Amino acid sequence: MTAIELADVTKRFGDVVALRDLDLVVEEGEVFGFLGPNGAGKSTTINLLLDFARPTDGRAEVLDMDAQRHSQAVRRRTGVLPEGFETYGRLTGRQHVAFAADSKGTDDDPDEILERVGIADAADRKVGGYSKGMTQRLALGMALTGEPDLLILDEPSTGLDPNGAREMRELVREERDRGATVFFSSHILEQVEAVCDRIGILRDGELVAEDTVRGLREAAGTGQTLQVTVDRADEDVLASVRDVPGVSGVEREGDRLTVACEPDAKTRVLEGIESVGATVRDFSTEETSLDELFAAYTTGDGTTRNARADAEGSDSSAGNAGDVDETAGDDTDADDAEEVRA
Repeated sequence: MTAIELADVTKRFGDVVALRDLDLVVEEGEVFGFLGPNGAGKSTTINLLLDFARPTDGRAEVLDMDAQRHSQAVRRRTGVLPEGFETYGRLTGRQHVAFAADSKGTDDDPDEILERVGIADAADRKVGGYSKGMTQRLALGMALTGEPDLLILDEPSTGLDPNGAREMRELVREERDRGATVFFSSHILEQVEAVCDRIGILRDGELVAEDTVRGLREAAGTGQTLQVTVDRADEDVLASVRDVPGVSGVEREGDRLTVACEPDAKTRVLEGIESVGATVRDFSTEETSLDELFAAYTTGDGTTRNARADAEGSDSSAGNAGDVDETAGDDTDADDAEEVRA
C-alpha cells in the first residue's frame, strides 16, 4: 500500500501557481523528508493531503483513499503536527491530549502520551504557561494519539533544545518501527538526514529531486571531498589527480590536497598520486553536507534535476492535530488550523 500518492497535481491561487504537475509517491512504512525553500509549496502540499485545500488539477490519495472524498477517514488515521501550532491557553496539557484522542475516537491515556513526549509533569498546568518547546512536545503528543498510520510532521523540531530534538528523532524511529509512515517537512536539514529514508525537494512548486541522500549526492555530482596529505605536492602530483576519472577539482595548500570527486574515485586518486612517486601520508573524506546538496537543487539555474526522473511540482499553513470538518473550498488557502476547543 502507498501512504501518499499525488498524480499530476497542480494548485493555483488566482494567478499564482503553488504546485505544478506534482507527482509524488511515499511508500508505507518509510520516513520521507519533504524539503524546499520558503514558498516552494510544501505546506500547500500538506493542505491538499488533509483536504484543507483542493487541487486545481490532478489526483491526491492518502492511505489508498481519495484525499477529498474520504477526508474524514484520512484524518482519523493521520496524526498531524502543524507548523505554528496554537493552543487553547486555559486548558491543561491533559485536556488537549484528551480532546485529540476523543476527536479520533480512541481511548488513549493522555498521561501515557504526555509521558512519552516528556511533559508528564506539566499535565495539569494550563498550556498558556507552556514554553515554546513544551508546546511543541504537546503538539507531537496530540499527533501520536490513536497510533496513526500516517504522521505528518511540519517543522517538528521548532522550539526544541538539542535533547528535545534527539528525543523527537527517537519517537519518529519508534513510529516507523511500529509500521507508521512519517512525512517529515523541515528546514533543519540535519534532522532530516538523521531520520529520513528518502527525500523529496520542491522548488517553485515542482519536484526537482527525489531519492535517498546518497542518490541525491550522486545525481547532483557533489560526491565527496577527499583531503590528502602528501610528501610533495608538485605539478606532477596535481596533474595525476586531475587526470583521474570522477575528479571535478583539485586545490593545493602546502602539502595538502583538497580533491572534489565522486565516491568511487577515492582509491583511484590515491593510486594516481603514488603512480608519480609521491607518498600519501594521510587522507580523510567528507561527504557533501545536506545543506550544500539542498543549495545545489534549489539555487542557481535549476539545471540539477530529479534523481529518479524529471518531475514537475507559496506555502500556506497546515492544519491542526485534531479532526476538522469534511468540507474545503476549492481555492481556499486554508491557512487556519482547527482550533482546540473547550
